[in-house]
Amino acid sequence: MVWILQETTVALIQYITQIQLDFGALRLLKDECQRLGISRPLIVTDAGVKAAGLLQKTLDALGQAQAAVFDQTPSNPTEAAVRAAAQIYRARQCDGLIALGGGSAIDCAKGVAIAATHEGPLKTYATIEGGSPKITERVAPLIAIPTTAGTGSEVARGAILILDDGRKLGFHSWHIVPKVALCDPELTLGLPPLLTAATGMDAIAHCMETFMAAPFNPPADGIALDGLQRAWAHIEKATRDGQDREARLNMMSASMQGAMAFQKGLGCVHSLSHSLGGVNPRLHHGTLNAMFLPAVLRFNAQAESVHKDQRMARMAQAIGLSGGSAADLAEAVRDMNARLGLPSGLGALGVQAAAFERIIDGALADHCHKTNPRLASRDDYHALLEASM
Repeated sequence: MVWILQETTVALIQYITQIQLDFGALRLLKDECQRLGISRPLIVTDAGVKAAGLLQKTLDALGQAQAAVFDQTPSNPTEAAVRAAAQIYRARQCDGLIALGGGSAIDCAKGVAIAATHEGPLKTYATIEGGSPKITERVAPLIAIPTTAGTGSEVARGAILILDDGRKLGFHSWHIVPKVALCDPELTLGLPPLLTAATGMDAIAHCMETFMAAPFNPPADGIALDGLQRAWAHIEKATRDGQDREARLNMMSASMQGAMAFQKGLGCVHSLSHSLGGVNPRLHHGTLNAMFLPAVLRFNAQAESVHKDQRMARMAQAIGLSGGSAADLAEAVRDMNARLGLPSGLGALGVQAAAFERIIDGALADHCHKTNPRLASRDDYHALLEASM
């Protein structure tokens, strides 16, 4: 699989994660553990995945493996959860990790991969704290098994975690990329409609936002456009009929593709959703991305690179729009959100203007802020929040 990362002025294309994408891929788990030398794994998951019976399916696939379990990952993973899971990892003398769940469980497991093998507080390793170079090859090996189709964290070099001080920060290193991703669409067949919609819009936001990012990286652009086309064509089918296997397969692929491509860079959608998710951890990341995407599409249309390369028209073509303007795309996203049953805006989520300054503070400090094709000012972020209400 292709990995793309913008390093200064050079686009790095790197092949890393072994990905198995097919119905029934979970059956390969035991063999993959043996191949990686994992005999005492810690499974990092959450209560919902456990209640859905997917934890037991995973334990069955492991056979006689001596697996420990941490099933208390919150919807927005926290440093406290990482610390609790890392304690189990060390106490049970585990030698590897299996992340089972959506982006929250996978990101939590990435945090454990660092915390269980590196000294000092977790913030030491945060990207904006200059911590990426401090993450070494000592990290615990990780197998990721996504149960949603949205974040693509199973093939990403980053994790988003809420620290003890309340900041929602990114951790980025090639060392925390999962060694194996078992992408089994069968595990998403029971995903509830609203979660299908919200995670699916997360994948769409990844594909659109990374396609708008300025760095020259044609492979990333091609992956993002194909992922956008797949997600847009299948998200309503997957939401309406969770047993639609073709729709589930394509949504899982689109999710993976969005994360493969976003190594190129994201932007204001994510700097805002990361910050707001830290202010109110009860808010779902994918839902927030869906709320911010229309306003950011309009804002980015004025960026020189977006205009010069006809980015809006190319995205419009990918989703089957006859018009190619930012306004057309923004309205198409708003209409899609409504058809999927997602909230009409931030106001419907209980966000109030009193929180704007704190949200903007976080957005300006976020690692995605500077990779937006048009650098946003404090006033710009205020306008984006107003437009997203």
